[in-house]
Amino acid sequence: MILIKGAGVVNEGTIAVKDVLIKGDLIDTIGENLQQDGAEIIDARGMLLMPGVIDDQVHFREPGLTHKAEIATESKAAVAGGITSYMEMPNTNPQSVTQELLQAKYDRAAEVSVANYSFFMGATNDNLEEVLKTDKTNVCGIKVFMGSSTGNMLVDNRDVLEGLFSSTEMLIATHCEDEETIRANTKAAKEKYGEDVPMWMHPVIRNEEACYRSSSMAAELAAKYNTRLHILHISTAKELSLFSNKKPLSEKTLTSEACVHHMWFDDSQYETKGSLIKWNPAVKSLKDRDAIRQAVNDNVIDVVATDHAPHTKEEKANSYFSAPSGGPLVQHSLQSMLEMYTQGVFSLEKIVQKMAHHPAELFRIEKRGYIREGYFADLVLVNPNLSEVVKGDDTFYKCKWSPFEGQTFSHTIAKTLVNGKVVYENGKVNDSIRGMRLKFNR
Repeated sequence: MILIKGAGVVNEGTIAVKDVLIKGDLIDTIGENLQQDGAEIIDARGMLLMPGVIDDQVHFREPGLTHKAEIATESKAAVAGGITSYMEMPNTNPQSVTQELLQAKYDRAAEVSVANYSFFMGATNDNLEEVLKTDKTNVCGIKVFMGSSTGNMLVDNRDVLEGLFSSTEMLIATHCEDEETIRANTKAAKEKYGEDVPMWMHPVIRNEEACYRSSSMAAELAAKYNTRLHILHISTAKELSLFSNKKPLSEKTLTSEACVHHMWFDDSQYETKGSLIKWNPAVKSLKDRDAIRQAVNDNVIDVVATDHAPHTKEEKANSYFSAPSGGPLVQHSLQSMLEMYTQGVFSLEKIVQKMAHHPAELFRIEKRGYIREGYFADLVLVNPNLSEVVKGDDTFYKCKWSPFEGQTFSHTIAKTLVNGKVVYENGKVNDSIRGMRLKFNR
């Protein structure tokens, strides 16, 4: 048993000083002046207690790309950042495009993951029959790359997309960038710069038009077939016109995600950060960044995630066409959002809503995402009075770098609990703890 005393509990739109008693995996009692014989006491006075972050988009690179990252290393980084549950993408090697390959990931996570986990089933141009075998009660969703990214799983056959959208009851999550537009922009860039394209051209090549053309087509298909569609990592102001806050999240069939890097960085920073902020979709203008922030506040965008996608320093040091897109983010995503809180961008309640409550509701995750009696005790304790400077070598990432390197964050992650067990505290991860497979009420 664990009794957390005197924390400022941020939960369901309020902040109140409460005690939280944990018995086994679950939150037993929430109240004031709680007492429990034999309980381990955590003095949380002056600290913030939040539901653990649920990250609906990560790439942990296992199997096949383990020189970049592994489920073990990246799940440690996740809990160090307050993330207690993650949903991982299928573009590994081999890709998770059969039920057997998907199950192999679950088996591996059960062996090594310190956080709770789920894995997306991957769609291709020729595996619809296999996709339709997916169990909606224990798999988070179907991932469709409607734009090529790291690990090419591009689905560009309109008939295949029609077949998928018309026949699955699963949530479909999409990466949306139009390949025809990107190819034309790449050709123009090569004609001007040859192979030496400057990094600041990335949002010119993968521009607003590429994103909107693909996102709007996905939204059109979803509307046609009444499919549950979740469009990932929105990066442009124009795409926001596709979404609405007119309905509560529970009634939406078209939803969207923003990632922390699209709300933190902007295209003026390619000059100093270079490939370290090269993502697909690209980090774009300050106008786009600010529009995405506003859309999060207005509930036009439903959840906040990372698209954590690590590569080695050596890989990222290459020229434009050779440097892969993506970067490590899970260890500092909550801290970056809390920094935006100190800047007046988001409230604490909004951060918890977008990083815990809404992912749980959108994916219909069983008994997680809230601080409620009877729910799993996935919790993060935040110290708002202790700052931290990001140092790549001090991260738990296998790649040992961060796009936030040198940034001072005003809040630190003091402790993270997964299923009632303290898995991270004082800069150390208890790697004997194992997370659970997420279950879904569908």
